[in-house]
Amino acid sequence: MELRQLRYFVAVAEELNFGRAASRLRIAGPSLSQQIKALERDLGVRLFDRDRRSVTLTEHGRALLPKTRALLAQADELRRYAVGMAASEPVRLGYVNWRPADLFNRVSGVAQLNVDTWVLPSHEQARRVADHSIDLAICWVRTSDLAEHDLQANLVGADRIHAVGAGADTGEVSARDTVVLVDADTASWASWNVFAEEFARDTGAHVVHIDDGGITGPAFFEHVRRLRRPVLNSPKGQTTPVPPDLTQRPVVRPSPVWTWSLVGRRDETRVAVRAVVEALSQDIGTLGLDADTTWLPADDPHRHRDRTRH
Repeated sequence: MELRQLRYFVAVAEELNFGRAASRLRIAGPSLSQQIKALERDLGVRLFDRDRRSVTLTEHGRALLPKTRALLAQADELRRYAVGMAASEPVRLGYVNWRPADLFNRVSGVAQLNVDTWVLPSHEQARRVADHSIDLAICWVRTSDLAEHDLQANLVGADRIHAVGAGADTGEVSARDTVVLVDADTASWASWNVFAEEFARDTGAHVVHIDDGGITGPAFFEHVRRLRRPVLNSPKGQTTPVPPDLTQRPVVRPSPVWTWSLVGRRDETRVAVRAVVEALSQDIGTLGLDADTTWLPADDPHRHRDRTRH
């Protein structure tokens, strides 16, 4: 059994609802159910009685719940003790444009986190981890990048990429009916260009080459107006307000997903750095990457997360 499974048991016991527990744990409902079943097999007892309408603790579940809470409390105390001396060591973190909203709360008491002010593209952030300019980075990486620079990646976030179209239509658009922009400036847009070109090859989306940096910002919206077709929006543009003459549209068959990895050095030995990795990546779950309707690049390190792809 794993401590993670014991935490899942406590969450379900407190919620008595697998859906609410899964939301609280930020994992997919089927994954939570599978982990509880695995725990029950390891323990040799049934923890919950389940039907379509209710979830209740069995006699064994009620007996084991306080012991499980005590065990988890001891594990948390051990973790705090182990990292206590390292909490004052600064850990340097770089990112591209996304980071968890509760970033500092999650590492509070674990390490002193210094978020680097240089907001650079993904490939640059990964390179800076490799050359020890920073300790960790939240960025998009490929398995080949990790192997080349002796890095490792933990999933910490995922953005479902939508399209922006002209007119009032807000309905779903098939991937093959979208346009992807590829910019000539590979120093800034190397990762996006790789993602976009592979998406086009796999789905039949149309590639349009640009040289004005219009992957985001006002220039992107001008390209949407000019092309008169739904254009895939990059992760950097996902939170930018869409002008009133344009609309945001979900992309389906398949739905592209951009993953955010917490990237660190494979040979990292500093306790504080490893503690930050654990704090930011524990109990993340699949973030929907196990759905058959999603698309990730072939070299995405999280493509096979909890599922078998064909």
